[in-house]
Formats: sequence, structure tokens, C-alpha cells
Amino acid sequence: MKIEPVAMSIIFYWFCLCNHIFVVSGLCLDNQWPLLLQFKNSLTIMESKLSNNRLKSWNPSHDCCTWMGVTCNKEGHVIGLDLSEEGISGGFDNSSSLFSLQHLMHLNLATNNFSSVIPSGFNKLKNLTYLDLSYAGFVGQIPIEISQLTRLVTLDLSSLSYLTGKEMKLENPNLGKLVQNLSSIRQLYLDGVIITAEGQEWINALLPLRDLQNLSMSHCNLSGTLDASLIRLENLSVIILDQNNFSSPVPETFANFKNLTTLSLVFCGLTGRFPQKIFQMETLSVIDISYNYNLLGFLPDFLPNGSLQTIRISNTSFSGPLPNSIGNLRHLSEFDLSYCQFNGKLPNSLSNLTELNYLDLSYNRFTGPMPSFGGAKKLTHLDISHNGLSGKIPSSSHFEGLLNLVTIKLQYNSFRGSIPSSLFTLPLQLTIQLSFNQFSQLDEFINVSSSLLKTLDLSGNNLSGPFPKFIFQLSALSTLKLSSNKFNGAMQLSALLELKYLTTLDISYNNLSVNIEGMVPNWIWKLQNLQSLNISHNLLTDLEGPLLNLTSNLIVLDVHNNQLLGPIPVFPKYASYLDYSGNKFSSVIPKDIGEYMYFTIFLSLSNNYLHGSIPDSLCNAPYLQVLDLSINNISGTIPSCLMTMTETLGVLNLRMNNLTGPIPDMFPASCALRTLDLQKNNFYGQIPKSLANCLALEVLDLAKNQIIDGFPCLLKTISTLRIVDLAFNNFSGELPGRSFTRWEAMMSAENQAESEVNHIRFEVLQFGKVYYLDSVTVSSKGQQMELVKILTVFTSMDFSSNHFQGEIPKQLFDFKALYMLNLSNNAFSGEIPSSIGNLKQLESLDLSQNSLGGEIPVQLGSLTFLSYLNLSNNHLVGKIPTGTQLQSFQASSFEGNDGLYGPPLDDERSDTKNQGLPPQPASCKRLACSIDWNFISAELGFVFGLGIVIGPILFWKQWRVWYWQLVDKILCWIFPQLYLEHVTHRGQRYTVLRWWH
Repeated sequence: MKIEPVAMSIIFYWFCLCNHIFVVSGLCLDNQWPLLLQFKNSLTIMESKLSNNRLKSWNPSHDCCTWMGVTCNKEGHVIGLDLSEEGISGGFDNSSSLFSLQHLMHLNLATNNFSSVIPSGFNKLKNLTYLDLSYAGFVGQIPIEISQLTRLVTLDLSSLSYLTGKEMKLENPNLGKLVQNLSSIRQLYLDGVIITAEGQEWINALLPLRDLQNLSMSHCNLSGTLDASLIRLENLSVIILDQNNFSSPVPETFANFKNLTTLSLVFCGLTGRFPQKIFQMETLSVIDISYNYNLLGFLPDFLPNGSLQTIRISNTSFSGPLPNSIGNLRHLSEFDLSYCQFNGKLPNSLSNLTELNYLDLSYNRFTGPMPSFGGAKKLTHLDISHNGLSGKIPSSSHFEGLLNLVTIKLQYNSFRGSIPSSLFTLPLQLTIQLSFNQFSQLDEFINVSSSLLKTLDLSGNNLSGPFPKFIFQLSALSTLKLSSNKFNGAMQLSALLELKYLTTLDISYNNLSVNIEGMVPNWIWKLQNLQSLNISHNLLTDLEGPLLNLTSNLIVLDVHNNQLLGPIPVFPKYASYLDYSGNKFSSVIPKDIGEYMYFTIFLSLSNNYLHGSIPDSLCNAPYLQVLDLSINNISGTIPSCLMTMTETLGVLNLRMNNLTGPIPDMFPASCALRTLDLQKNNFYGQIPKSLANCLALEVLDLAKNQIIDGFPCLLKTISTLRIVDLAFNNFSGELPGRSFTRWEAMMSAENQAESEVNHIRFEVLQFGKVYYLDSVTVSSKGQQMELVKILTVFTSMDFSSNHFQGEIPKQLFDFKALYMLNLSNNAFSGEIPSSIGNLKQLESLDLSQNSLGGEIPVQLGSLTFLSYLNLSNNHLVGKIPTGTQLQSFQASSFEGNDGLYGPPLDDERSDTKNQGLPPQPASCKRLACSIDWNFISAELGFVFGLGIVIGPILFWKQWRVWYWQLVDKILCWIFPQLYLEHVTHRGQRYTVLRWWH
């Protein structure tokens, strides 16, 4: 068969094009290929699978114009060179032979790692029209020689310096000098280049570039206002200025750009109201103004046949309804309104968006039913979670047409009824998250064995009945969460063997018993892919043995709040999070426990029946951040090395045990402790001085121990303290006011509404968002109560049942954020200062059983949140302020005071000075006995001498008080279990010795 010459030429052309061979009329000139080879040999190249490997084709035996990445003109001069993504890591400087390629017009060295400054020799390449040095690892000042490339049409010097810390910058020359001669420039990309420019300098520098079409200057450290003068660059079609700090509104005039297709102003600190007209621009296809938290705005009525393809408004303060005209945007493919304040019902016109691929309306205030998305056949991602949507999902056929759907997130709404089976039959579905709704049942499911589903989260619903067996057919499943439902009956854990790729299992907070005997089988620890297992809050009773030589790869293991018995099981080798709390484990803590905890970050063994001592090997866990051994029967002392671990340890909770001895004074200089809870043990001695190193401490609970000390002034430098409980110890002396001047966390009143879900917590697994929520027991409103989730706004101070004396420091009444103050059962004197009115957040105040005098300040009645008050058994006088909420408290809140009257007490003045005194012995009115002087004469001298000592004790009050205080101190020193307590009986105040149990 004869092939025509024209056909041969076409075939040869396509062959060369497919093999990156550039056909030219002449061969590569003799002076060109040596320059290329010399340039190649000077480069340092790191070979990688990601590299394009063009340089390997540079063979001197072949025409250099056929080398990959090389383009020649018809005379044989090299005019184009593309060495992007070649893995070049150095060898490029001013002496490079590259600068001898005088005819070069197109140069691309992007995405390499030169790790050097940009050579100044670029001014030799006078014919360059295209220069791309983006993300090539260049650092330092951009040379002025770039400005001499007057023919440049495209310049890309973008950098990742904001990530690497190795800056590429425009200081001298600045931006103005760089572009002053680039009159032909149309595309300018300077992302990540640190530009030194004040106010409007950067805009003024760009205004002469009349042909500029694409402008991208994200992460450039720009500041000042976003000025309307930018509209003078009327040919702009792309504006990308992400992550600068403009802190200004968007000018209305931006809607006048005639050719604008892309507007991206992400994370720019924008304020004010966003111009609605910009959404209605006929040419605009992409708008991204996300992460401008203070930017206000509403969505307009969209015109028919709008050109918008991408709308991203997430993390702004946009509000209002979603207009029904959204259905006019027939080209819309990505729509992200997450983390805003939109409200109202979702329009059914969303189904008209036939090109829609990505929809995220999460974290808003939308209400009403879920609309149909049947027309959005291309939808792959649907997220309408964290709203107020309700009602039933229309029908099982609601999702059947969405064959491209990969992810659906409906969690944290109020959907009810049945979960449609069609969700589980979509061919590409990988993620289904329906948690925290009100779904009550699962549809009858057909065969789902061909499903690709990897994540299924149905937790926090009202699903009941037996465990759904169809789940075991989802063979690709890696994450399964069914916690907080009402599943009951027996669950055959052996069926989990079918889920070979399972990495996360959470069936906590159900009423499931596992197998007939409630035993966790041994083989579950041998599932090689299982990394997270949460079977807490069930009815599990036993762990099948043996538990030695396990090959588990578990990272998270949570079995808390079951009924597991026996010794503590061996820890999985790679576990980072271990929670065995709330069971019935009854062994000692193994002495070698630390040998199994190399990767452990979180360990909770609280609320069991553990005994013995704390093993020293715990200190061998190098990454431990949370240790909770509370509510057990552990005895002995605290290992000193445990305190030295607080360089990494953030939470140490040992409360409600039988620990004794002094608290080790071993807190390091770089202490990172945020919670120290030693409540209700038998610690004695003083508070260790090195605790002052723990400058991040938020919770300090030393209540109900035997600590003998003055007020710990060392706490004065810890500004983060929120909860301080020193109750039921033997602290004495005055409270030094200067020690409270730096407790800033108690001074600033945080907004309650804004922090309603913000608890005092310690982040344990950063990427998995796992937290340890502090729980402490405080004395509030006359009762002991446990706070499991402590709001960050909650602040508490409890110094009750000690021996503090003197006046209450006025500095305490600067704590505007204080919620609870308990100074009861001490020896405080003086008056209640009027500045108590500053405690606007105070809910509980207990100053009972002290020696406070004077009148009740009127300002106390202005504390509108005060719900518990106890001022009883003091020496307060005068009338209780009327016309305030003080009359709403019971009379017992004011009883036992001298001369205090008025509602809620009786109207008459109370005079209890002589009430309740012990009865006086009757006077002997006559001498009715005979004295046997012979009998007492021998003892008279002894009695007289004894009277000299005893007399002052009997008749001189100051001597008597001093004597008995000395006796009390001697007894407390001999018997550590003794402590002093102030009590009031029948209006009289006493100090008594009590034995600590």
C-alpha cells in the first residue's frame, strides 16, 4: 500500500508530538547543545519517582532540539526550556551556562529545590517573555535584574516561604522597583513573597501595569485597606489576595470589573458588609471570601443563567436565608456556606443545580425538612450537618439517583424516622455520618455486600432492638460508630472477623452484652487493622484470657464504665489512649506497667478497686500527658519521679485514695501541669515550693488532706488558676492580698454563651480531637458536687475549714469572673467590704462560721446571679438590706449573728449575746461546811504554788487562750490525724480538735 507524502508527514508529526519531540526545520546549532549539557552537569539532582526525568533524555548523540523539555526555533536556537519538577537541588548560580542561551523566551524551573538566592544573571536573557521560578526553593531578596526583563508577559516567583520559614522577599528592591519596567506583564504571581509596603504602596506600584490580567499575591504580608483604586486595572480577570491583613471592607466598585472571573480574598481580615452586586457580575465564575470571620453579608437574588461555578463563603458572618433563586446558577459546581449564620428553610430549587458536585451547608441555623437533591446527579459531597433540620427523610428512593455520591453528612440535626436503605446501596458511597439525630429505626436492608462504604456513624440516635446484622456485610468498613443508642441483646463479636479492614469500633453507651457470658473474646486483640476500640458503657463482665503476647495494633482502647473484673489486663504495645476507668478491676498496679507504655499519652485507671502503691516504672512513659488513678484504694507515697514528669504531664489526678507522706518538691522549671488533683488523701507537710514552676496550672485541688502551712504565696505568679480548693486542711495565718493580684483567669469575665461548649480540658490526641475533661468535686450551695465538664468560664475558690484569720483581702473582690467563693469555718474578722459588688458572676457565697462584723453591704444585693448565700454564725449587726434579692434567701443564711435583724429574720432585733450560754453554777449563799485544817495544812503550800501557774489560766483570758493553743499544736504535732476546726454552738464560737478518718 502506497502512503501519500502528506499522510506520512501527518503521521510523523503526531508521533513526534506524542513523544515530546519538537520538530524544527533545522538542526540544533553547534553552540547550543554544549551550553545545555554544561548546564545539566552543573546541577545537583535528587532522583525521585515524582521527577519528570527529562534530563535523562539529553543525549549528545541526538539533536538537542529533540531533547525533552527543550524547544527550538527554525534557526536552531533554544527558545524554550522546561525543567519543572526535575528534583534539582542546587548548582545554579551567576556563572551558569543557562544565561548564555540568548534567544531563550520561555523558562520554567518551577517546583524544584535550589535552596539558594535567585541568580542576578537573568538580565542577560533579554528575550524572556515567560519566567516561572515558582516553588523552586529560592530564598532571600529578589534581584533587581528581574526588572530589566522588559518583554516579560508572565512572571511567577511564588514561594512556600510561609511554610518553610525561609523567606523570599521584596525589600530592596521593593515591589515598585521590580515591576517599574514590566509594562507588558499580563500574569503576575508573587504568592508567598514577603513584600515590604506600607498602606497603599503595593497598589500604587501595580497601577502602571495597564495590561495586567492575572494578579496573585497571597501570603505576601500586605496590610492596610483594600483600596478602590485597584479598579483602574480594568483588564484584571483574576484577583487572588488570600491571607493578607487588609482589615477593611471590600469596595463596592469591585463589581465594576468588566472581565473579572476569579475573586479570592481568603483569610484577609475583611470587615463590613460584602457588596451583593459582586455576586451578580456576569463574568464572575469563582468567588472565595471564606475565613473572614467579621465579614457580614447576605446572598442576593441570583439572575438567570449566572456564570458562577464556585461559591465559598465559609467561616464568615454571612446570615439570612438561602434565596430560592439559587436554582438559577445552573453552572454551580461547588457551594460552601459552612460555619456561617444562615437560617430559614433550604429551598427546593437546590435540585435544579445539575452541575453541583460539592455542597457544604454545615454549622448554620437552617431549619425545616431536607429538600430533594434528585436533580443534582453529579453530587459527590453532601454536608448539611450541625443545623436545626428536622422531619423525616422523604423516602427510601430519595438518594437512589445520586449515583456519584461519595460522602453524606447529616449529623447533629433532628431528623427522625427511618434511615433509608438506599443510602447503603449507592455504588461509590464511602462515608455516611448520621450521628446525633432522632432516627429510631433502620429500613430493611437488601444485600449490601458489594458496598464500598468505609465510614458509618449512627451514634447518638434512638435506634433500638438487636444489633443490625447487615453491618457485617459491609466488608470494606474501616470505621464503625454505633454509640449512644438503645441497641440491646447479645452481640456476636465473632462476626467482626468479617470486617477485615476495621480500624475504629465504637459501640459504647448501649445495653449490649457481648456473647452470652458478656466476655470480650481474646481474638479481638489480634485484629491486625483495628486501631480504635470503644466498647465503654455496656454490660461487659470479663476479658477472655490469656492476655499475654498479644499482637494488637490498637492505638485507642476505651472500655470504661463496664463491669470488668479481675486484674488489669496487659496494655496493647502501641496504645496511646487507654481508659479502663469505672470497672471492678481489683489488682495492684503491675510494677512493670511502664514497660508497656512507651507510646501511651492517656491513661485512666480511675474508679476501680486497685490497691498497693504507685509503681516507679510509670515514670518510664516518655509521652504520658494524662494520668488518672483517682477513686481507688492506692496507698503509699507519690514517687518523686512522677513530679519530674510534669514537663510533659498535663493532668495528674490522684484524688480519693489513701496516699500519704509529703507532696514531693520536684516540679521542674519547665512544668507543663494544668491540673493537679490530690483531694481526699492523707498528705501532710507543706505545699512544695517548686509548684510555683507550673505556670499553666488551671485546677489545683488539695482539699481534705492534712497539710499544715500558711497560705501558699508561691501561687501568686500562676495567672491561669481557675479552680483552687484548699478546704479541710490546717492552713493558718492571714491571706496576703498581694498574692491574688496576678490571678488573671479569675478577673476577666468570659462570655457564657460564647463558651457554652468550651470546657477546661486537656487535648490528648491532637489530630483525633480526643480530650480529657477535668472533673473536680467542689463545695457549692451547701453541697458537695462533682463537676465533670467544667466550663472555662467557671472559677472557684474554696478555703473553708482551715485556720485563716484576719480581714478578707480586698483583692479577692476584683475577681469579676468568680462563680463560687467559700471561706466558711475559719477565723476571718473585720467587715464585708462593699467592693463585693464587683463579683457580678458570683453564684455561691459562703462566709459562715467566722468572726465577721459590721453591717451587710448593700452591694451584696446587686449580685443578680447569686443563688446560694450563707452568712450565718458571725457577728454581723444592723438591718439586712431590703428591696434586694437578699430577702429571697432562707433565714438560716443569716442566723447566729449579733444584732442582725430584718427580713427574712424576725422583725425585732435579735440579741443572742446571752442566749445559749452554758448555765452558770449556783452561788453558794452560805458557808455550810466545816474545814478540816489539819487535813489540808500539808497540801496548802503545794496548792498555793500551783495556783500561781493555774490562776492566770483560769482568770486571765489572754493567758488561757495562749495556753490552750499551745496544747492544741503539741497534740496536732504528736498525732497527725488531729486537726482543728471552728464550730458554732448556740451562738457561741469554739475551736475543737477532730480526728481525721
